[in-house]
Amino acid sequence: MGATSEQGDDAESDEKPAHQVTLSSFSICKHEVTQEEWEAVMGSNPSNWKGKRLPVETVLWDECQTFISKLNSLTGKHYRLPTEAEWEYAARGGSRSQGYKYSGSNILDNVAWYKDNSGSMTHEVMTKSPNELGLYDMSGNVGEWCSDCYGDYSSSAQTNPKGASSGSYRVVRGGGWFRSARYCRVTFRSLNAPSDRSDDLGLRLAL
Repeated sequence: MGATSEQGDDAESDEKPAHQVTLSSFSICKHEVTQEEWEAVMGSNPSNWKGKRLPVETVLWDECQTFISKLNSLTGKHYRLPTEAEWEYAARGGSRSQGYKYSGSNILDNVAWYKDNSGSMTHEVMTKSPNELGLYDMSGNVGEWCSDCYGDYSSSAQTNPKGASSGSYRVVRGGGWFRSARYCRVTFRSLNAPSDRSDDLGLRLAL
């Protein structure tokens, strides 16, 4: 996890040091939560751009928790936001990883909607190529809330890390439609206050 060699000079200081992480098994959704899915649970759609298969955006971290709680009540399952470590493992392609800089390719246009090709808007999920695990849009489209509080990395090996024990900010991963390429890398870390509402912030579910 963190600034491994393929990230080169684009790596930021908070992506260091790279460190070993071991994760228990988990599942993660192949695409971001869509507006259709959000509206089916919440009865409303806060998104700036409207479309059933567009990723939901303009959602607060706390609203994501409400969505997940209602979804779990409806389904009897235990959905949640991924941890930052789980998100990065999935974005890198897991055990099938080919060591790409972005999620699924070293050529960002193949796998992501971002500043250079998005037309300054979101796009329907699963319209770019998937990564090695068959996951879509982990680079670009919208940034994705993680469960972790934002904090510095440790050099020590960790098992199932869950981020800082406390903090004012939550981790956001994946870049987004308005971000340049360097911010769509699999190791890039962003942070937002849970109360931040932006049309480049969405979510992906883990289980």
